Amino acid sequence: MGSLQGGVKDGVAREIQLDVDSVYLEGTLALPDQPREVVIFAHGSGSSRNSPRNRLVAQVLQEQGMGTLLFDLLTGREESVDWRTGELRFNIPFLARRLVGATELVMRNKETRDHKIGYFGASTGAAAALLAAAELPEAVSAIVSRGGRPDLAGPALNSVTAPTLLIVGGRDMPVIAMNREALARLKSPEKKLVLVPGASHLFEEPGALEEVARLASRWFKQYFCGAGGKPRNPNRY
Repeated sequence: MGSLQGGVKDGVAREIQLDVDSVYLEGTLALPDQPREVVIFAHGSGSSRNSPRNRLVAQVLQEQGMGTLLFDLLTGREESVDWRTGELRFNIPFLARRLVGATELVMRNKETRDHKIGYFGASTGAAAALLAAAELPEAVSAIVSRGGRPDLAGPALNSVTAPTLLIVGGRDMPVIAMNREALARLKSPEKKLVLVPGASHLFEEPGALEEVARLASRWFKQYFCGAGGKPRNPNRY
């Protein structure tokens, strides 16, 4: 059985290690006072838990009272291999297994086991989040994708029931088309595609990423606290 091991604290956040698939993955767990939810982040290809874009979104969620977990989907050795070969960044089932493993640790951890869980996925991490949500339908209450590749989740889109928000830059034309296609295939009755006007793929334009954070926060609050949120089965694990 894997474990979630604490480390150095910095305010509400602390560096941890997640024992998943017999490897240790580095993570940052932030738990504001008495949070009832944890949003787990799945970063995109070539990125890590230190992604400044994901960290900005995580900070906004923390300010709204939500817990967050950012973690590396790959070990340092795997990152080195992937940097040379690119063989892991598009291996969505592999990345989803890591995310499922991290989710199960959160569900067993005494600090977070009673919390609702959401996923925030970016780029290929969004596909991993959707695939993981399809495998854990009772665990995941809401999903947000930023500039994601949900199309890479393949047939799993037909099994995703969690409320899902797809956020894409208004100038990111190829990714818009991919998200529209994926939206039509999603099973969830609560699904939405939002285009951020004037934004490119990385949302580097002034105010664009802040808009992503605002949209994500509103979506999570709606489905964590509202009637649309699904309580998970505490006996599942």
